[in-house]
Amino acid sequence: MSVVSGIRTVLTPRALAQLLLGWIAFGALLVAHPVLEGPLSTSALFSLLAVIVLVIVACAFGVVTQAERLSHRLGDPYGTLVLTLSIVVIEVILISAVMLGPGEHATIARDSVMAVSMIILNLVIGVALLVAGIRHRGLEPNRAGVSSYLSLLVVLLATAFALPGLIGSDGSYTAGQAVPILIATLMLYAFFLYRQMGAQRDDFQEVTADHVAAGQGRPSILDALSTHRTEVLSRAVVLVLTVIPIVLLSHDMATLLDEGLDRVGAPVELSGILIAMIVFLPETITTIRAAHAGEIQRVSNLCHGALVSTVGLTIPAVLTIGLLTGQTVLLAETPANLVLLGVTLLLTVTSFFGKKVTAVHGTAHLMTFLLYALIVFS
Repeated sequence: MSVVSGIRTVLTPRALAQLLLGWIAFGALLVAHPVLEGPLSTSALFSLLAVIVLVIVACAFGVVTQAERLSHRLGDPYGTLVLTLSIVVIEVILISAVMLGPGEHATIARDSVMAVSMIILNLVIGVALLVAGIRHRGLEPNRAGVSSYLSLLVVLLATAFALPGLIGSDGSYTAGQAVPILIATLMLYAFFLYRQMGAQRDDFQEVTADHVAAGQGRPSILDALSTHRTEVLSRAVVLVLTVIPIVLLSHDMATLLDEGLDRVGAPVELSGILIAMIVFLPETITTIRAAHAGEIQRVSNLCHGALVSTVGLTIPAVLTIGLLTGQTVLLAETPANLVLLGVTLLLTVTSFFGKKVTAVHGTAHLMTFLLYALIVFS
């Protein structure tokens, strides 16, 4: 396949329209920024929020299309890693940018990662297991891969949210504690990626007979890159360029959303939850479609892999910024959230380490997310 034909295969009229829509909307928001600083009527405020959400949804479907094509060409875990890392890295950069900006943002990392944890581990996985359990029977995840994810999540989440309140100072790590923790976290995450993409790749592939047979006939990633290099690179570039306006728009709408929730009397924490849901919308759509197709290990790769990347990259980034700028990085969570986080991890073990996942497991995860919502509103 020639370079031109490969690019044309990827950059279809629909893909180009979704790409342009996101960037044009972001540009329009920048131009209109002086106007938006003034007071808006409630109807105008929520109308603008609705337009932004519609643009993000349209772009999200474009991201999903590219992610699924990449997954087909490269196989897991490579296909899901491209989507996961593109979203997570941009999210980490934006959190870091907020911390480096004016004002105090001591809890932004804690609040963002906690919201993402509850959304991914309970809301997204809950819906996915409910869909998969109703549509399919006897779905079995690859326990070796899920176990690897959960091993890191137990350690990383405890390091992020529990230990600062036990050994730190006023819920923050001291400088002497932050340095070894951020180094160890990065080393652990890097070693995990090295093993996931190398010797333990099979641990993150489907274990059902149909998928095993399909995987045996699939060329290696080197063969795929050699044969479809132009298409793979083009899809990766288009995916990232479509993800960027989604994340930028979601963070630009934060101020509007805060004002809108304040007008209706909703808690300010709800803003962080809604923004996190919007940022991870492409991954959520991909996860639900994978569940509908019976690809239960891909559900784990997308969700558990996304959270491992989020915690493994966000915590070192914010600790480093805190050390360099002298800012306080408050990470210790409330007792209620810590209890719910422990329940979530235990529930994840019981869901994915039985003989099969069922719709009942999905409802238990959704119930846990409801409890998190009650904590936010309490």
